[in-house]
Amino acid sequence: MTSTPIAVPSPALATPTNGANGARSFDFLMGPWHIRNTRLVQRLAGCNEWETFDATGYARPLPGGIGNYDEFNAAAWKPGYVGMALRAFCPATQRWSIYWLDNATGGVDAATGLLQPPVVGGFADGKGIFHGRDVLGGRPILVHFEWSLMHTGAPRWQQSFSADEGRTWEVNWVMEFSRPL
Repeated sequence: MTSTPIAVPSPALATPTNGANGARSFDFLMGPWHIRNTRLVQRLAGCNEWETFDATGYARPLPGGIGNYDEFNAAAWKPGYVGMALRAFCPATQRWSIYWLDNATGGVDAATGLLQPPVVGGFADGKGIFHGRDVLGGRPILVHFEWSLMHTGAPRWQQSFSADEGRTWEVNWVMEFSRPL
């Protein structure tokens, strides 16, 4: 896997979820998973070294159709590390907000006590596209999540960062999901 810049829509053009059932867009993810991770060792640093590791996950709905969450455990990668994606659906905008929480930071900004900013977007044309802003090594970046292959039973998630306001993107993490045997 190489760290190749990719072109994606700007954050202002994040694709909304289509249809009245947008709150069910992540139904494909519910239940247990084996997750094969391929992750760039250093991000936005010209690095071409990738690490691979396995993880387990389990996705569950939140009450009342307001969203879902999943657990991420990668004991062989970082012993004791636990992460969680929290996804909230807004019926008024038909968009999802995805927050990342982990036991290293809690997913909370230490200065404000607020959750770190989410990526926001939705599903259209067989893909889930989500964008947000973050900070990496003290510099502002854009974040891009893309879900694909949801209909295959083996979904794929990919994360990319941009340090130049979206002119170029570096893929830095890919997760390939399969059901445990």
